[in-house]
Amino acid sequence: MSQKPQYERPVIVRHQAGLMNKLSRTQTTRPMTHIEGVSIDELIQTYGSPLFVFSERTLINRYREIHDTYSRHLPRVRVAWSYKTNYLNAVCRVFHKEGAWAEVVSEFEYDKAVHLGVPPQRIHFNGPYKPEGALRKAFADGAIVHIDHFDEIALAEKVAESLGRKPGVAIRLNYGVEGTPPWSRFGFNIESGQAMDAVGRIIGGGKLDLIGLHSHLGTFIQNPEVYKNAVTKVAQFGNEIRDRFGVKLDFFDVGGGIASHNNLKGQYYPGAQTTPSIARYAEAVADGLKTLNVSPAELPTLVLENGRAMVDDAGFLISTVMANKRLPDGRRGVVVDAGVNVLFTSFWYNHEVVPAQPFRGIPEPTVFYGPLCMNIDIVRDSHLFPSVDVGERVVFKSVGAYNVTQWMQFITYRPAVVMISKDGKHGLIRRREDLNSIIDHEAIPEWI
Repeated sequence: MSQKPQYERPVIVRHQAGLMNKLSRTQTTRPMTHIEGVSIDELIQTYGSPLFVFSERTLINRYREIHDTYSRHLPRVRVAWSYKTNYLNAVCRVFHKEGAWAEVVSEFEYDKAVHLGVPPQRIHFNGPYKPEGALRKAFADGAIVHIDHFDEIALAEKVAESLGRKPGVAIRLNYGVEGTPPWSRFGFNIESGQAMDAVGRIIGGGKLDLIGLHSHLGTFIQNPEVYKNAVTKVAQFGNEIRDRFGVKLDFFDVGGGIASHNNLKGQYYPGAQTTPSIARYAEAVADGLKTLNVSPAELPTLVLENGRAMVDDAGFLISTVMANKRLPDGRRGVVVDAGVNVLFTSFWYNHEVVPAQPFRGIPEPTVFYGPLCMNIDIVRDSHLFPSVDVGERVVFKSVGAYNVTQWMQFITYRPAVVMISKDGKHGLIRRREDLNSIIDHEAIPEWI
């Protein structure tokens, strides 16, 4: 007697050749078989999968674009590379060779910059936590410390007095500006009068030399007008302290926050269409600085602390397809060998992902899952994507910012990182982890 086949509920999936936007343009998917002239297959065969890849050419081009664009509007421009965004030695060295200073927010990052050969006098030391030892080191070396709170003023004075020095410092400001939420956790508030009190306290103490003002508006700011309004407010504050105390400032630090070409979750248009040009940001900052009541020759140096805008588009993550699934709602699920533990920014970006080989067939709604045994391990949700087979590759774009500093060793080893040079050479800039990488820092007490 033949057994009755098991019933399988049919699934209807709507197929689309592309996704139409308001401009009636169809988004198309093109395979990415090479990065900077080097084949994906060669990179994976050499270094394994998953794999982070950085383009030296893009890093250099982005640095020069930012520095040169701002320099067309202002006579003195300083780019201080934001270490927290990506502090791999090779990435930092590319920027420092181009002339970038270092902007650090911890003693660890400070030590890393010095280890790379950055003169301490070319380091801006930011952040709300600088223990006494870190301040002592920075002041002794001649670094520029940005004061964040009143307790730090007192500690900085104590350290400076013990060293017999009067170090140059900046203060960090916060304030309200239309178009972005205030970052009131950091620095001294202008509107409440706290910032002016801090200036008076530093000048009254006589142990620190106030040489700069610093503000940072936030992250991924897509409206350049916000910078004009913010810099205008800081410039007005600079005018006031000059009139009241006679303070002449050496620099204005406007922080970072410029958007990359990534795609924020909930954003209708892709980042390539919505991110303003660097020129628009530079024009906005220059317009704001016109409020400063000084002659052109006395205009302070403009300090930029860009990170994401300089490195995001230079980074790629190659990942291998491990399995295909059909989800209950009809979408296809693709399991890849890179999860949210290494692609941390997938929590707030819809990273562009493309096949790494030619493909055929009609794209369909697809969810990309990582290898972690966690329900949150979704590296790209609801994306129209062509069919891919087990063993084929996909490439996640614009992943250069924060992923290799915020990644976690969780369930899987962290992957290797490589860089491709301007002339097509490739080399390792961080080794793939193995068991020894983890257990070398562990210990078992003798009683266990």
